Amino acid sequence: MPRGDPSPKLAITVDPDVHRRVVAAAADDGVSVSAWMTNAARRALLVRDGLQAVAEWEAEQGAFTEVELATARRRVADEVPHSTAL
Repeated sequence: MPRGDPSPKLAITVDPDVHRRVVAAAADDGVSVSAWMTNAARRALLVRDGLQAVAEWEAEQGAFTEVELATARRRVADEVPHSTAL
């Protein structure tokens, strides 16, 4: 029986091209494939949560205006690092 709180394991199947690119990206970032996939999943879940929050806000407040969207795009462009290793 494992001690502590071991990380659960997933067995996944991916297209050969995706596999090659993930392995290469992990090597480029100097991390294991597991760490790279965990970071990618974490980013995807963060985006998903953000989109859900926006949908909920718009359901209550109405759709964002073009001016609000442009302001948000500028803010994101200024604040989000341009590196792929977040």
